[in-house]
Amino acid sequence: MRFRVVIGEQVYAIEVPEELLRESAEFHAKLDRDMDRGWQMSREFVARPDRLQRCQIVADRLLTSITQGNQASAMLMAAYIALRMPGATGVDIDASGEMQNTELLYTQA
Repeated sequence: MRFRVVIGEQVYAIEVPEELLRESAEFHAKLDRDMDRGWQMSREFVARPDRLQRCQIVADRLLTSITQGNQASAMLMAAYIALRMPGATGVDIDASGEMQNTELLYTQA
Protein backbone atom coordinates (compact mmCIF):
# COMPACT_ATOMS: atom_id res chain seq x y z
CA MET A 1 0.00 0.00 0.00
CA ARG A 2 1.06 3.59 -0.51
CA PHE A 3 0.86 5.72 2.64
CA ARG A 4 0.86 9.50 2.15
CA VAL A 5 2.80 11.68 4.57
CA VAL A 6 2.39 15.47 4.52
CA ILE A 7 4.94 17.56 6.41
CA GLY A 8 4.32 21.24 5.79
CA GLU A 9 4.66 21.77 2.03
CA GLN A 10 6.40 18.41 1.47
CA VAL A 11 4.47 15.28 0.51
CA TYR A 12 6.03 11.83 0.78
CA ALA A 13 4.73 8.48 -0.41
CA ILE A 14 5.80 5.58 1.81
CA GLU A 15 5.44 2.21 0.12
CA VAL A 16 4.37 -0.31 2.76
CA PRO A 17 4.62 -3.90 1.48
CA GLU A 18 1.60 -6.09 2.26
CA GLU A 19 3.90 -8.64 3.91
CA LEU A 20 5.17 -5.96 6.30
CA LEU A 21 1.57 -5.27 7.33
CA ARG A 22 1.24 -8.97 8.18
CA GLU A 23 4.65 -9.49 9.77
CA SER A 24 5.09 -6.38 11.93
CA ALA A 25 2.71 -7.39 14.73
CA GLU A 26 5.47 -8.04 17.28
CA PHE A 27 7.13 -4.67 16.66
CA HIS A 28 3.78 -2.88 16.83
CA ALA A 29 2.90 -4.69 20.07
CA LYS A 30 6.16 -3.38 21.56
CA LEU A 31 5.22 0.16 20.54
CA ASP A 32 1.85 -0.32 22.25
CA ARG A 33 3.50 -1.64 25.42
CA ASP A 34 5.80 1.39 25.50
CA MET A 35 2.81 3.73 25.14
CA ASP A 36 0.82 1.81 27.78
CA ARG A 37 3.05 3.52 30.38
CA GLY A 38 1.93 6.95 29.20
CA TRP A 39 3.59 9.39 26.83
CA GLN A 40 4.74 12.99 26.78
CA MET A 41 2.77 14.54 23.91
CA SER A 42 4.35 17.94 23.38
CA ARG A 43 3.68 19.81 26.65
CA GLU A 44 1.10 17.37 28.02
CA PHE A 45 1.71 13.96 29.61
CA VAL A 46 -1.00 11.52 28.53
CA ALA A 47 -1.29 8.65 31.01
CA ARG A 48 -3.40 6.45 28.73
CA PRO A 49 -3.10 7.41 25.08
CA ASP A 50 -6.18 6.46 23.06
CA ARG A 51 -5.99 5.00 19.56
CA LEU A 52 -5.80 8.40 17.82
CA GLN A 53 -3.18 9.70 20.26
CA ARG A 54 -1.10 6.54 19.72
CA CYS A 55 -1.19 7.19 15.99
CA GLN A 56 -0.15 10.82 16.58
CA ILE A 57 2.77 9.59 18.71
CA VAL A 58 3.81 7.12 16.02
CA ALA A 59 3.43 9.86 13.38
CA ASP A 60 5.98 11.89 15.34
CA ARG A 61 8.34 8.92 15.14
CA LEU A 62 7.51 8.68 11.43
CA LEU A 63 8.58 12.32 11.06
CA THR A 64 11.91 11.48 12.72
CA SER A 65 12.36 8.45 10.45
CA ILE A 66 11.76 10.52 7.32
CA THR A 67 14.03 13.39 8.35
CA GLN A 68 16.81 10.91 9.21
CA GLY A 69 16.32 8.99 5.96
CA ASN A 70 15.43 5.76 7.77
CA GLN A 71 13.13 4.12 5.21
CA ALA A 72 12.74 0.84 7.16
CA SER A 73 11.56 2.65 10.28
CA ALA A 74 9.28 4.91 8.21
CA MET A 75 7.60 1.84 6.69
CA LEU A 76 7.07 0.29 10.14
CA MET A 77 5.55 3.49 11.52
CA ALA A 78 3.29 3.95 8.48
CA ALA A 79 2.19 0.31 8.80
CA TYR A 80 1.30 0.85 12.48
CA ILE A 81 -0.98 3.78 11.63
CA ALA A 82 -2.59 2.00 8.68
CA LEU A 83 -3.33 -1.07 10.81
CA ARG A 84 -4.56 0.77 13.90
CA MET A 85 -6.77 3.22 11.99
CA PRO A 86 -8.45 1.25 9.19
CA GLY A 87 -9.22 3.44 6.21
CA ALA A 88 -6.42 5.92 6.94
CA THR A 89 -4.41 6.50 3.77
CA GLY A 90 -1.94 8.96 5.21
CA VAL A 91 -1.10 11.51 7.84
CA ASP A 92 -0.59 15.28 7.93
CA ILE A 93 2.14 15.70 10.55
CA ASP A 94 2.36 18.90 12.57
CA ALA A 95 6.09 19.62 12.62
CA SER A 96 5.79 22.67 14.90
CA GLY A 97 6.01 20.58 18.06
CA GLU A 98 2.29 20.09 18.72
CA MET A 99 1.75 16.36 18.27
CA GLN A 100 -1.97 16.69 18.98
CA ASN A 101 -2.40 18.75 15.78
CA THR A 102 -1.31 15.84 13.58
CA GLU A 103 -4.26 14.64 11.50
CA LEU A 104 -4.99 11.34 9.79
CA LEU A 105 -5.91 11.43 6.11
CA TYR A 106 -8.67 9.40 4.51
CA THR A 107 -9.55 8.93 0.85
CA GLN A 108 -12.53 11.02 -0.21
CA ALA A 109 -15.30 8.85 -1.68
